Amino acid sequence: MSFTVAIVGRPNVGKSTLFNRLVGKKLALVDDTPGVTRDRRPGEARLIDLRFTIVDTAGLEEMTDESLQGRMRQQTETAIDEADLSLFVVDAKTGLTPVDTALGEMLRRRGKPVVLVANKSEARGSDSGFYDAYSLGLGEPVPISAEHGQGMLDLRDAIVAALGEDVAYPSKDDVAVTDVDLPQLTGEEGEEDEEPAYDDTKPLRVAIVGRPNAGKSTLINRFLGEDRLLTGPEAGITRDSISVEWDWRGRTIKMFDTAGMRRKAKVIEKLEKLSVADALRAIRFAETVVIVFDATIPFEKQDLHIVDLVLREGRAAVLAFNKWDMIEDRQAVLADLREKTDRLLPQARGIRAVPISGQTGWGLDKLMQSIIDTDRVWNKRISTAKLNRWLEQQQVQHPPPAVSGRRIKLKYMTQVKARPPAFMVSCTRADALPESYTRYLINGLRADFDMPSVPIRIHYRSPDNPFEGKKKRT
Repeated sequence: MSFTVAIVGRPNVGKSTLFNRLVGKKLALVDDTPGVTRDRRPGEARLIDLRFTIVDTAGLEEMTDESLQGRMRQQTETAIDEADLSLFVVDAKTGLTPVDTALGEMLRRRGKPVVLVANKSEARGSDSGFYDAYSLGLGEPVPISAEHGQGMLDLRDAIVAALGEDVAYPSKDDVAVTDVDLPQLTGEEGEEDEEPAYDDTKPLRVAIVGRPNAGKSTLINRFLGEDRLLTGPEAGITRDSISVEWDWRGRTIKMFDTAGMRRKAKVIEKLEKLSVADALRAIRFAETVVIVFDATIPFEKQDLHIVDLVLREGRAAVLAFNKWDMIEDRQAVLADLREKTDRLLPQARGIRAVPISGQTGWGLDKLMQSIIDTDRVWNKRISTAKLNRWLEQQQVQHPPPAVSGRRIKLKYMTQVKARPPAFMVSCTRADALPESYTRYLINGLRADFDMPSVPIRIHYRSPDNPFEGKKKRT
């Protein structure tokens, strides 16, 4: 990325719509409700031949610093200070307001390049609002329609003029590189007899999820060492799934802060449904998911639903009992939490659970080590030879049941994929094998190959009968 651009303006002028238009994806939540965006959301933008980092910000309002809107304003001002250029978006349809005038004055005081953008210029009656924008003293406004993609060429020209070609095009030889994981094919899938080493230098994607007000954003801010995400005593502050990057012991960690997930029956408003859907997408995109519990009121029914959801998605899971600084009798509470974890989460036997304090930073190194260890297990591959020797022993210790007088035979086992570990077993009468025997095999894999906490999937395949469908000779 060559330079950074911040999109600023008062609420509901179309900043997030413009952000989605420039990044080419619907990353930011968009709704008619003012003030949907609250945190800074970065993205990789493409505008004709320009490549740059774009930052979506909250709508600027005149509020006290102690209020939620005041804290949102501080986040936006930080984005302006860190950016090379600001896109000041006004609504040409409704015209200027006193807030627009105050924001224009603030941007002039910053002394940084500003491009004035008159959005919604395709609407009937927008001419008066467009010409009013000249009174801000920020130069000629650029008429665009973020919703329909009109005026993008003019916007590109205005950005180049404001920054200069040396900044807008730092190198003709720059090539955009996309970070995409491509599978390494080494022969027939499932037949390789090697156990590849774990790559502890590869960037790791981690999603932080949990109920509202569990302390997810505070936890990420403590990891970063700065107030990057909006926090406060109010429940449900986070709406968008915001990604941040940082290094932990030389490894790049990309963390996703997500909106708090309440029970489905309580999620009525459209905006909250969009926020929860965004959180679910973050879970599917992540490799490891940290479920944050409030240690003062742990194991609510919704907590268990979230853990089950993460495991059904096949993600590696780690439990974080936050607000540990508020616990008095820590030894007794810790023993109780361990007992409840084993009893209430049997589908996640051996899941790593770490007490932490996002407010003070206590226990965060241990949490990160648990994340790395869990990801190592999630990526684990076991050689086919070891699996078949193990399968033979398991059948000796506990033979498969007999169905209709014929015993089921497990002939062959191989690992077909990792992330999460999945295995294929060739057997007779796969449809008749009971679920209890599958659980027996999964528990054996966890114990014998040191694979706690991650989802393990076993699929069965019966060989084709070459004589099936043929008539007997009479």
